[in-house]
Amino acid sequence: MNPNLRRSLTPTITLGVCSLFLSVVAPDAAEPAKGDSKQLDLGGGVSLEVVFIPPGEFMMGSTPEEKAWATGIEGGAQPGTARESFEGEKPQQVQVKHGFWMGRTEVSVGQFKKFAEASGFVTDAEKPGGKTQVFDPAWDGYHLTTKVTHPWKSMQGKSWRDPNWGFPNRDDFPVVSVSYNDMKAFCAWLTERESKAGGLTDGLEYRLPTEAEWEYGCRGGSKESRYFWWGNEIEEGEGRLNISSMDLLPGRTKSWPLAKVPWSDGYSFVSPVDHYGEKGRNGFGLADMCGGVWEFVIDHFDPKGGHADVHYENAEQRTVTRPVCKGGNYFDVPGNARCAVRLGIGSVTYSDSRDGFRVCLGRPVTAP
Repeated sequence: MNPNLRRSLTPTITLGVCSLFLSVVAPDAAEPAKGDSKQLDLGGGVSLEVVFIPPGEFMMGSTPEEKAWATGIEGGAQPGTARESFEGEKPQQVQVKHGFWMGRTEVSVGQFKKFAEASGFVTDAEKPGGKTQVFDPAWDGYHLTTKVTHPWKSMQGKSWRDPNWGFPNRDDFPVVSVSYNDMKAFCAWLTERESKAGGLTDGLEYRLPTEAEWEYGCRGGSKESRYFWWGNEIEEGEGRLNISSMDLLPGRTKSWPLAKVPWSDGYSFVSPVDHYGEKGRNGFGLADMCGGVWEFVIDHFDPKGGHADVHYENAEQRTVTRPVCKGGNYFDVPGNARCAVRLGIGSVTYSDSRDGFRVCLGRPVTAP
């Protein structure tokens, strides 16, 4: 499938990584155990759950064999593009020395709504002149033999409140059409709220995960280089992920064209968070890590590959102008829903109805 124009498409060189130094718990605090979780009360019966991810090692990136599968018949990603090269030349072992907490699911519409109501926050897409990338209801196919037409367009008047699904937006859907700036604002609000309530240890904050934290969390504790958190076979993903499948598009007689999984997941667009229950959770208890919606991380995009330490455009100033997103989305082909997939976003104000995020709890991260 053609990479979207919003994504980075530049060559790569060998991935170089070093140990991940992320101090998450206070030095005098006892570290929680794998499987521990806690609920954050956002008010009005809305909560947000985070789970503890213990220290460990994982293989970051992908093998040549994995990339070949991703661009083959079953994977469906387009051969000859630069997308797979962003994953590095080969997997690199990364050590996560300290535990951290991560959202059980992506942030939901209902959770983001509580933030917007409490803070009066206006997202980038909602500001005067703002716009977001959404599905074009007039789209009738790619027309690959003539002029290629993509199913997404930038629209004003659409936002996380109405991502142009063509059906009501549900509170249990992952929030989409929010920018990197919007996501950071949500995390800052959550930090302030929990700090005032006495729910934070000194030095901790809610933020986006680093790229290494996200991929480590996605792999669910596996030390092997696997395509998906459950293994290498896409068939074993049935009942585990929301991806381009046999479901019909709303009000139409057609499903998404090109490569798709050979079953129905019940949703032509996005599915509710944690919809698949225990079967959809990996070894760390995280839900929807593959497919669903692209998830932003805190890092600045480096086309050479991911970094073990947080990567900023300017390390001193901690600047990011092209965020990284990972994990694939409900519309994408199977080859783009792997653990190692990574894409660069055009700007910190860009938003899309295929993009969302999940929170991470840890100390502020600085580049080495």
